[in-house]
Amino acid sequence: MTGNQDQAQGDIKAKLLDAALNHVPFDGWSEVTFRAACQEADVPEVLAHAVCPRGGVDLALAYHARGDSRMLARLEAEDLSGLRFRDKVAAAVRFRLEAVEDKEAVRRGTTLLTLPQYAGDGVKAIWGTCDLIWETLGDGSDDLNWYTKRASLAGVYSATVLFWLGDDSLEHQATWEFLDRRIGNVMDFEKLKAGLQKNPLLKPFLAGPNWLAGQIKPPKDRDDLPGSLNPRR
Repeated sequence: MTGNQDQAQGDIKAKLLDAALNHVPFDGWSEVTFRAACQEADVPEVLAHAVCPRGGVDLALAYHARGDSRMLARLEAEDLSGLRFRDKVAAAVRFRLEAVEDKEAVRRGTTLLTLPQYAGDGVKAIWGTCDLIWETLGDGSDDLNWYTKRASLAGVYSATVLFWLGDDSLEHQATWEFLDRRIGNVMDFEKLKAGLQKNPLLKPFLAGPNWLAGQIKPPKDRDDLPGSLNPRR
């Protein structure tokens, strides 16, 4: 597919997404919403299904991707140089949630992407967000740590989203405090792990696992992230 074709499809998907957001709070990311979006965006359904073969599901994923893009733009615009690394991660998660214009769209998407038939898509979307955060913050790991960092952040991110969906505190202050505690839990675990690695009594027992961890490499491209149904080999 050429760059012009990619751009054209992206433009159509964006038009459909903008139109769909008016209906998602009432009908979710459903076929009803998809058909309404086609009508309002003046996009023939045949063409719309060529761009979004699964209709509302693909629009829900496009909405998630839009949030990721907005988070990335803010991360690149903000000066985080004076922050501790844990605070940079917290800022990234906060920027991602603040990129959301309508909580109900996220709530409906969360419900949809936890269904068994779409769970793989949901995992891939969350993992992709966490991978983007780590890449943008300069993660250079190329072994098992590549996976453990993203898995830990995926757990933090998922828990924070669920908390945020039910948070009615002023400017979501309770959510940011919850996020800070969850990142604190992860940092405590990392400190414990580092301490065990330095313990001379444990070094002989950790030699094998450490060697194995060093042989594990990250995926070659973003289409091979966890949750992909057809990863590239």
